[in-house]
Amino acid sequence: MSGTRSAPGPLPWEELVTAALLGTDRRTPPGLPPGREAPAALLDAAAVATVRRRAGLRAAPAAARPEPAEPDPRPPLPPAAARRLAALLTDRPGTAGGRRGAAPDLRELLPQWLSLANERGFAAPPEALPALLDAARGRTDLRPAALAFAGPRALWLARLNPDWRFALRAAPGGGAELPSAEESDRVRELWQEGLFAERVALLTALRARTPAAGRALLSTTWPAERAEDRLMFLDSLRTGLGPEDEPFLEQALADRSRNVRATAAELLSALPGSALAARMGRRAATCVAVDVTGRVPTLVVEAPHECDAGMERDGVVAQPPAGRGERSWWLGQLLDAAPLATWPARFGGRTPEEIVALPVADDWQGELHAAWCRAAVRQRDPGWARALLGIPSAPEAGGPGAVSLAERAKLLGTLGAVERAAWVAGFIGTHGLSEAFQLLGVCAVPWAEELGGAVVDALNIARDAGSYPWSFSGVMGLAERCLAPAEANRLEALTATPNETEGSAPGAGGYWAEAFQRLTATLRLRATMTSELTPLPGGAGP
Repeated sequence: MSGTRSAPGPLPWEELVTAALLGTDRRTPPGLPPGREAPAALLDAAAVATVRRRAGLRAAPAAARPEPAEPDPRPPLPPAAARRLAALLTDRPGTAGGRRGAAPDLRELLPQWLSLANERGFAAPPEALPALLDAARGRTDLRPAALAFAGPRALWLARLNPDWRFALRAAPGGGAELPSAEESDRVRELWQEGLFAERVALLTALRARTPAAGRALLSTTWPAERAEDRLMFLDSLRTGLGPEDEPFLEQALADRSRNVRATAAELLSALPGSALAARMGRRAATCVAVDVTGRVPTLVVEAPHECDAGMERDGVVAQPPAGRGERSWWLGQLLDAAPLATWPARFGGRTPEEIVALPVADDWQGELHAAWCRAAVRQRDPGWARALLGIPSAPEAGGPGAVSLAERAKLLGTLGAVERAAWVAGFIGTHGLSEAFQLLGVCAVPWAEELGGAVVDALNIARDAGSYPWSFSGVMGLAERCLAPAEANRLEALTATPNETEGSAPGAGGYWAEAFQRLTATLRLRATMTSELTPLPGGAGP
């Protein structure tokens, strides 16, 4: 304790933490002296509170024992897999000066292990639930898979520990069982009396199973809902969106809230057969034409000169963001929402590839192609996506239409897994790995043989170039998680330290060898993890 000052009376721990975070100048807890003495007094109070917390609890009447947790009907983990889970949950990052060394990073393998365990339908060991909940608390990316694996017992625990309340918020209906569409009384009661999160969870669940039932439920209270709630409920209609939703969404175009109107317009534009899409298609068609008077047919663009009331009703935002011209802003929104089938019909039956290859006058190409990219993603149109991506070996690194890596990644998402992997493999074969990270992230795991081979070849080329491997640490990390374990044998030849060549960075060969050793060890560990999660006949594990 500092000086002769008497310690303040008991203060709530949360109050002390808040004051420490904000600073005693901004928040002085009640009972503490203000001014220069406040920081020391705060530490005194924290010391007293710490001793009180460690000293124990005042005796009190015993509370009622909680009801037992619901049983988990899934089969238990095989013993080897249970041990592996414990190791994955207790692993800590290495302390070798921040360098990872050649040992696999177990924490990065936990998501994959959880996904596989969920896929194979195992139940979590009860003793692992606290560590699982702690891991999910610290890593939001783990939560869906971790909570699915943890099962009903984790929700039971979460009700008893405030630190794990996130699990209840993440679970549909706050961990309570949601009624089915056939349980009309329970559905109506929860919809009318439930908390907002419970209502969103109910609507989302109904949309996933019976979209019409979800829409009908939302219609019963739509006019009385608050604007911010209407927006969230409307967003739930993305699940199971179909032509049957068009009348409801058209009605929402007249909503008092601009955000609600914009969301309704976006959903309608994702339905190429909707009336809104047709209106936007007619508007967009007046802005883009083919000029055939020159030697080469050329696309000419005439952006709208005004944003009229009809456009605003259909979701066009009149005010552009800072730094963006009004006319290009309005044009982009029209092109985003216009059905892509508009363009072959307008341009003499040309295919998407032929349209994208046409020159564009007056520097409108970037605007035009970017809008078509967004439309292809929104309308999930693989034909236009292929045209905009171009061939992966194009020298301009992205084909004639794609304007950024982010857009290329989104376009790839409209293609099937095999085609996506083949395109990215071709891209890496031509352009290397420096721009491939974002594209690799949208490929199915494990990577297809062609894609895995392209990545390994590119890493080998990068090693031979003599630079350090740190420039490729992101791709290396992805490879550890996404390469097929069978690639380990092929990588074995790269784990030796190569002779340094003229111009290579000092010691680079050793670092590359270490990186390939880690990659190889990780792939073999993943193969072992997979085998451990394979139940043996009769239910016994390895």
